[in-house]
Amino acid sequence: MKKILLLGSGELGKEFVISAQRLGCEIIACDSYSNAPAMQVADESKVFDMLDAKKLRRVVEEVKPDFIVPEIEAIRTEELLRLEEMGFNIIPCARAVNLTMNRDEIRNRATSLGIKTAKYKYAEDIDELASSVDYVGLPCIVKPVMSSSGKGQTKIFNKKDIEKSWVEASSGMRGDRTKVIVEEFINFKSEITLLTVRQKNRDTIFCPPIGHKQIEGDYVESWQPTNIHEKLLKDAKNISKIITDDLGGYGIYGVEFFVLENEVIFSELSPRPHDTGMVTMYTQNLNEFDLHLRAMLGLPIPNILMLRKGYSIVIKTGNDFPKNSSYKINGVNKALELNNIDIRIFGKEKAWPGRRLGVILCSDKDNGEAAKRFINVVKK
Repeated sequence: MKKILLLGSGELGKEFVISAQRLGCEIIACDSYSNAPAMQVADESKVFDMLDAKKLRRVVEEVKPDFIVPEIEAIRTEELLRLEEMGFNIIPCARAVNLTMNRDEIRNRATSLGIKTAKYKYAEDIDELASSVDYVGLPCIVKPVMSSSGKGQTKIFNKKDIEKSWVEASSGMRGDRTKVIVEEFINFKSEITLLTVRQKNRDTIFCPPIGHKQIEGDYVESWQPTNIHEKLLKDAKNISKIITDDLGGYGIYGVEFFVLENEVIFSELSPRPHDTGMVTMYTQNLNEFDLHLRAMLGLPIPNILMLRKGYSIVIKTGNDFPKNSSYKINGVNKALELNNIDIRIFGKEKAWPGRRLGVILCSDKDNGEAAKRFINVVKK
């Protein structure tokens, strides 16, 4: 039995724990608060600030895991580099986690590899933000270099939005890095996630492309497969292999692209299962969590089969929802009366405006939207 230390215990971590336990692994789930989703199904849990290098090292030395699996961005990734040097096995590897948890580092790395990205510049205060906007041009996107689920992301249409954008980015930052990336707005045709699986002593393989829609950087729906020209998909696979080979390690990477009429442009990369990939729990013989686990354990992945097409749509609180409130989700029974509907409730104890609380998995967009009309999140 392999012992896995999971750093971050959100909804993605919860599904990973379930996959790992099915193959006999022992999971210790960690987060900064108690009873997080993955902790509810793990063998053991630990609550501590993963940005505290000393606490992180102390937990690792106490647990002595076979594998350390990061699930969130707010981790002292430099400490993971040191732990790897001591012989601990970071998934996919410490270098990949350290680079990709910071948008500036992975963007710089992609550029150095000759991979085309949107035009960009960094800023560490509001004055630098203003000059960066001048350099990139309007409209543009502003994101914290360390954040998740679109937190702190804004679109600037004119210069009077700069101060508001800086405040929003500052409030949405994860970790302790006060830095943003200002990115050219790409008028893309669509966006895709290409789940890329690096294996030990086996070829890199890919899941069928996943289309997705984001609002202010936060995933709200995804579908698989998505329509993309064969040449553009081949280009995306080539780019994904170049950058994941450079990062190294074993496991699944979620590589995002903007799809234009005649090209794909690299957007972002996550060194772990991707939120848009939750649709694979409905569509594939092995979902993204199964694939991540098999790759890191060095187990065979004979094939990735799409058993059926699928669609996912998130269950979120409204923007007027009271902060840090207990809640209940009504209408699940009515939604499940529809054909081809599956619902995953994440089990988060508290909610606030726009918090993701569950996902509807189903056959198509019309079906998913019909189910969602029955769902209502209310304060207890």
